[in-house]
Amino acid sequence: MDNKDKIVVVAEAKIPYLEALDHPQISLRTLKAEQIDAAAVKDADALLVRTRTICDKNLLEDSKVRFIGTATIGTDHIDKEYCRQKGITVRNAPGCNAPAVAQYVISTLMRVTNRPLDQQAIGIVGVGNVGKIVEKWSTDLGMRVLRCDPPRLRQEPDVEFVTLEQIAQKADIITLHTPLTRDGQDPTYHLINRDVIDKFKRTPILVNAARGPVMDTKAVVEGLDNGKISACIIDCWEGEPKMADPELLERAAIATPHIAGYSIEGKQRATAMVVEDLMEFFGLQPMRPINNPPVPKRTAKAVKIMYSFDPTETDAALRENPCNLDKIRDSYELRHEPAENTDPFM
Repeated sequence: MDNKDKIVVVAEAKIPYLEALDHPQISLRTLKAEQIDAAAVKDADALLVRTRTICDKNLLEDSKVRFIGTATIGTDHIDKEYCRQKGITVRNAPGCNAPAVAQYVISTLMRVTNRPLDQQAIGIVGVGNVGKIVEKWSTDLGMRVLRCDPPRLRQEPDVEFVTLEQIAQKADIITLHTPLTRDGQDPTYHLINRDVIDKFKRTPILVNAARGPVMDTKAVVEGLDNGKISACIIDCWEGEPKMADPELLERAAIATPHIAGYSIEGKQRATAMVVEDLMEFFGLQPMRPINNPPVPKRTAKAVKIMYSFDPTETDAALRENPCNLDKIRDSYELRHEPAENTDPFM
């Protein structure tokens, strides 16, 4: 087949496992995120990206792009309304790294808390793919779970949910797992703000492994200083991708550069999902099996979760070079998720 007749796919070079795109009808170009500009995508039929590539009018206006696949859960780096108007199909990878984020949450909590987890109430804000696994594993560990998810409450009225104010009053731990939205019925921008923090009754541990702007950094720093928040575990930052906020970094119990979901299995799932969507969109059949590891239904025993992820080295690297958040993230060595086991306490 002549190259001019092939489907041109431009992909971020940092997306792993793209061997699945080895197909006679596909011409694959891999570029660094900073190289993906309007000129680079002008003759592309499809883009495969991560959060570093902003897909908007500036990038896409003069291109042939018909399909964008992001190997991430979030899509706030894509102007979906612009894509809708231009007839560009957008696909993401929901749930791809959910077990890895749950692994991050539980393992870091074990390192920070000074009380057994089974004596604490955990407030999960956002009970989607990630939140549901955090809920299941927290329940397995004997924790009392408080679920807060207004959109899901409207869809599942028979499930017990609580308000954010009830979370503020009753939770010993608050962990965030929402997308970043700035409008609509349930915006999440600065969801954790001064008003909410002022209502904290149990000086909770606050975990952000969702999106940086879901919480107001200045308000969280104040909450740590005035004792309304006992400790912070921060993986997502308002200053991304340029830097971690120095005041919050100084006060955080554990600080990492947005790598909570960076597992080998999570990356495999993400690539598999967007490649499958791309193949379906263009009516192609994969030339080789696409590895898509199953999401574990249960955990290994609690201590195994803790030792399956050690944030110490990454935390130290970020504190030493807070302006190198993106570089530290790029050099992070992917870890394995905790092994699935029929009995979480074996």
